[in-house]
Amino acid sequence: MTDSNLNPQPLPPQQPQYGQPGAPAAARWNTLAIVAFIVTFFINIVGIILGFIALNQIKRTGEKGHGLALAAVIIGFASIVLGIIITIVVFSAAGSMVHTTS
Repeated sequence: MTDSNLNPQPLPPQQPQYGQPGAPAAARWNTLAIVAFIVTFFINIVGIILGFIALNQIKRTGEKGHGLALAAVIIGFASIVLGIIITIVVFSAAGSMVHTTS
């Protein structure tokens, strides 16, 4: 046997193929996360749904945009809760005004 058979040269590390689960997406942003963040200011329910879908995609692909998708979900839920609170306060104020003028 020769010395080259005893000490084979190590193979170079395999580069991950993009699009496979767990493969890093170098400097690639998830488009749905960006759309979810923008849409949540106009139609909060749609922004929440798109944000959850984007979070799922980011987990699979490793793309950037986790913060945007998470912000879309949080802002969407916060705006819904704030809208409910404002509605309750407005109707309570209107109801109390009706009873005091009668």
